[in-house]
Amino acid sequence: MTHMVNAMDRSYADQSPLHGEDPMAVTFMDSHNYNNRLPNDPLVPTAVLGPSFVSKCPVRTVRVSIPSCSVMYSDLCVKYYENHSASAAENSRLLDVPRYHCEGTESPYQTGQLHPAIRVADLLQHINLMKTSDSYGFKEEYESFFEGQSASWDVAKKEQNRTKNRYGNIIAYDHSRVILQPIEDDPSSDYINANYIDGYQRPSHYIATQGPVHETVYDFWRMVWQEQSACIVMVTNLVEVGRVKCYKYWPDDAEVYGDFKVTFVEVEPLAEYVVRTFTLERRGFNEVREVKQFHFTGWPDHGVPYHATGLLSFIRRVKISNPPSAGPIVVHCSAGAGRTGCFIVIDIMLDMAEREGVVDIYNCVKALRSRRINMEQYIFIHDAILEACLCGETAIPVCEFKAAFYELIRIDSQTNSSHLKDEFQTLNSVTPQPQPEDCSIALLPRNQDKNRFMDGLPPDRCLPFLITIDGESSNYINAALMDSYRQPAAFIVTQHPLPNTVKDFWRLVYDYGCTSLVMLNEIDLAQGCPQYWPEEGMLRYGPVQVECMSCSMDCDVISRLFRVCNLTRPQEGYLMVRQFQYLGWAGHREVPASKRSFLKLILQVDQWQREGEEGEGRTIVHCLNGGGRSGVFCASSIVCEMAKRQSVVDVFHAVKTLRNSKPNMVDTPEQYRFCYDLALEFIESS
Repeated sequence: MTHMVNAMDRSYADQSPLHGEDPMAVTFMDSHNYNNRLPNDPLVPTAVLGPSFVSKCPVRTVRVSIPSCSVMYSDLCVKYYENHSASAAENSRLLDVPRYHCEGTESPYQTGQLHPAIRVADLLQHINLMKTSDSYGFKEEYESFFEGQSASWDVAKKEQNRTKNRYGNIIAYDHSRVILQPIEDDPSSDYINANYIDGYQRPSHYIATQGPVHETVYDFWRMVWQEQSACIVMVTNLVEVGRVKCYKYWPDDAEVYGDFKVTFVEVEPLAEYVVRTFTLERRGFNEVREVKQFHFTGWPDHGVPYHATGLLSFIRRVKISNPPSAGPIVVHCSAGAGRTGCFIVIDIMLDMAEREGVVDIYNCVKALRSRRINMEQYIFIHDAILEACLCGETAIPVCEFKAAFYELIRIDSQTNSSHLKDEFQTLNSVTPQPQPEDCSIALLPRNQDKNRFMDGLPPDRCLPFLITIDGESSNYINAALMDSYRQPAAFIVTQHPLPNTVKDFWRLVYDYGCTSLVMLNEIDLAQGCPQYWPEEGMLRYGPVQVECMSCSMDCDVISRLFRVCNLTRPQEGYLMVRQFQYLGWAGHREVPASKRSFLKLILQVDQWQREGEEGEGRTIVHCLNGGGRSGVFCASSIVCEMAKRQSVVDVFHAVKTLRNSKPNMVDTPEQYRFCYDLALEFIESS
C-alpha cells in the first residue's frame, strides 16, 4: 500500500485553540494537495488497482457489477482510465483484477446522510472534488466537528493529577479513560492520561495516550503490564524544534521503574522508523513478557510527512507484529491527539476498506473525538488511505517469492500481458510528478548549465546543498538525497559530472561524508562524461584534493581507493573514498548483462560501507542522468537488505519510495523486472 497521487505538501493555518499549548499535537488540515485537479485533468495520475494481486493470494477474477459491500479497487482504474488515452485492450486487461469479498458485517460507525461512507472505487474522485476551491469541502467537513471538550474529565482535573498531564487542555475523558489498578494507600494512582479507542470491530483495540513525562514513566509501564499490551507505537521524536515532546521512557540496557524491570533486547533501525524490543518483568510475578516499540521517526517537525509511503509501511509492520492474543496497542505522540489519531484512523479505515469496500473517515474521526479530545490530521488521513488503496499490498515473503515471481511474469494468453506489467503501470500511475515550482533551484538561470538534461530535475526538498565555498560557484548540484533500507539520506543519486561540475562533485563527496562512489555509466566525452578522478598521484578539483591510493579489478568492477581532503579546512583531516566503476552495463543495454555480477557489485559496496566510518558514510550513485540505472542499484540494494533482515521482498515499495524523491528512478519495465530478477538471485544465492 503505497502512494498518494501527485502529492504536494501544504499545511493549512491551524484553527485549534490547543495549538498554543502544543503546536505539534493537533493540526488543522495538513495535506498533500493534488493541485485541485479534477479527475479528467490529464495531469492527475491515472488511478489503478494496487498490485496486490501478485498471486501470493490466488483469487478468481471476474467482471460483474459491484455488490454494495465489495471492495472494488478495480473501479478506481475503470473510472479514471476512461479519461485517458490507454488502448481498449489495456483498459480491458486492467479490469480483470481480484476483489475482496464482504463478510456481511455491519459498519461500527453510524454513517449519516450528510456524511455517508465512500466506496473505495469512488475515493479518488471524492478527494479531488473535496480539494477544489482551496479544499473548501474538507474545510467545511472539518469545521462541522465539535471543537474542544465534549465529555467530562473530572478525574484528570484533580489537583493531584495535574502534574501527570503534559498539556492542561489535552487530558483524559472520564468515560473512556484507562483506570490503573491503584497503588496501596494512594487513591489517585489510578489515573493516567490515556483513553481506550475502539478498532474496526474490536472494542478497545487501541490506547491513545500522551508521551510520558518524567513523573508518569512508572505509570506508563504499569499500564502496559496491566493491559497486556505487546506493541507500543511512538509517533513523535523526543525533541522537536528545540522542545521536549516526550520523556525517554525506555532504557538502553536495563532499568527498574518501581516494581517493573525493563530490559533492552535489540534494535532494528530503518530509514523512517525504529523497532526496539524489550522484556518486561514485574516483581513478584514469575513472567517475562516481550514488548516491541515501533518508533516512527520520519514525521517532520512541522505539518505531515510529504508522502504517506513510509507511514503506511510502518502501519503494516505494526499490524502484522501485534499478536492476536495481545492487549490494546498503545499509541502516543506528544499530546496523544493529532498524530496518534492519524495513525489510529488510517489503521481502522484500511481494515474497513478491506472488509467492506468503503471508508467512513468522517464518522470514524467523529467517533474518536468522542473518546479523546481533537484527534486527527484530516486531509493527510484521506491522502494516506487513497495511497494505500491505489497501491495495495505488494510485499512477498521470501519463502513464497520464487513461486509468486513466476506467476507475476506469466503471460496471459488472452491479454498478452502479465501481472508484472500491470504492477509497473500502477507504479507509473501513482508516481508523483514534480511541478516547475518544486524544482525552482535547479531551474535558476545560474544553475541551468549544471544540468545535463532539463527533465528529471531534483526537487528542492531533496537537494544536498554544497557547504564548501568555491569562489562564486553556487551551492547547487544536480543530485538528490534518498533513503536506503536502514538509513535516511544514505544514497545521493546524481548525474555523471559535467566538465563544469567536476569540482562541485568532489565538494559533494567531502561535504556529505560520502565513502562510496558507484559509477554505472561509461566515460563518454561526446556526452559530456569526462574522467573525474586521478588515475594515479594527486589532483586538485577546486578546494578539494584527491589522491589515488590504489586500483584493482575484479570481474566487472574496477575498485579505486581515494584519499580526499578539503584544502580550506585541513584541520578536519581526510576522507577515504572507494569508487566502484561497474563495467557490466553497456551503454546500449536496458539492464546489466549479468545478474550475478551486479549482485556482486551491490554486496561489495555494502561490505565496504559496513567496514568504514562505522557504517555511517553515504553512497553516491551516478549514471548518465541520475535516474534509471542509479534507481536500479538503489532499489536492488534496498530489496536485498529487506529480504535479509525482514524476510520479505517488496520491489514496488522500494521503487515507489525512491520515486517519491525523483520520478525517473527505475524508468523502464525491463529495469523493474531486473529488480525482481536480482531479488531472486539474492535469495537463491543466500
